[in-house]
Amino acid sequence: MRRLILFSFALALPIYAAPPPSAREILDSVRLLESRQQIDLDGQLREEEKVIPFHLAQTGPLIRYSFSDPEEVLQLRLGENGSRLDLVTDTGAEKFPAEKLNEKIRGTGISYEDLALKFLYWPNARVLGDETVRTRSCWKLQVVAPSRNSQYWNVVIWVDKASGALMRMEAYAWDGKLAKRFEVISAQKIDNRWFLKQMRVEELQPGTNKVQARTYLEIKR
Repeated sequence: MRRLILFSFALALPIYAAPPPSAREILDSVRLLESRQQIDLDGQLREEEKVIPFHLAQTGPLIRYSFSDPEEVLQLRLGENGSRLDLVTDTGAEKFPAEKLNEKIRGTGISYEDLALKFLYWPNARVLGDETVRTRSCWKLQVVAPSRNSQYWNVVIWVDKASGALMRMEAYAWDGKLAKRFEVISAQKIDNRWFLKQMRVEELQPGTNKVQARTYLEIKR
C-alpha cells in the first residue's frame, strides 16, 4: 500500500513542478494581447489641473492616437519583431524622429518612447519571479535595453498570469535609479471585453524615490 501511495505521488509531482514560462513566452503573450484589441474610444491625459483629450482607435496591431489643439496624430504598429511609431500628416505617415522619442507628450509624464512600447521587444529579458499586483497574480520580469538609444537602461514588468495584461512597469535610468513608474489602477468591461480605464504614471526625482509628477492616462466608455 505504501509503495502504491509513493508511486502515485511520484506520478503527480511533475504536474505541480512544471517550470514557469520563459521571459520570451511571457512577452509574446503581452504582445499578442496588445495586438488583438479593437478600440474606438475617447481618452485623456491628466496632470493636476491640465487635461489633454485624445481619441484612441485600434484595429488589431495598428493603434492611432489623435490629439487636437494643435493637431497631432500618432500611429503605432505592433509587429512580430518590433514596433514602429509614425507621425501621420496630410501627406501620409512618416517614421517618428528617433531623436524626439524622449520628449514628453504635451508636457506630461508620458514620453513618445513610452507610447511606442519598444521595451516589449528588447531581446535581453529574464523572469524574476511572481508577485501579486492589485489582487492579480503576476509574472515579474526584467528587460534590458540593447543600446543607449533608449532613455531607460532596463524596465521591470509585472504581467497578469491569466490575461497577459501589463499591470505595472518600473523604468530605470542609465545610472540605475528608478526614473518612472507605471501602474494600472482600474479596468473596465466594454462589449464583454476588458480594457484599461486608468493608468497612473509617476516620475521620480533623480536619485530619489520621491514622486515629482503624476500623470493619469484615462480611457472613457
